[in-house]
Amino acid sequence: MPRVVFDPERCKGCGLCLAFCPTRAVGMDEGLNRMGYHPAVLLDEAACTSCAACAWVCPDLAVEVYVPVKAGERRAGVG
Repeated sequence: MPRVVFDPERCKGCGLCLAFCPTRAVGMDEGLNRMGYHPAVLLDEAACTSCAACAWVCPDLAVEVYVPVKAGERRAGVG
């Protein structure tokens, strides 16, 4: 599963996620969404650290961040 998922139909292509991604794992899709914008996409999943900077700066709430859990590790509020 990708660490970051961008909703292409919510994204207006503002580029804030690109500007704030510390690993430069985010880019813009060459295709257009229904609104005519180039939405953000995760270009390099291996470089993504799930830092959530992209989600924090997104004005359109178009980003979901998943933090990988190692086998046997427990997260607060989870099982």
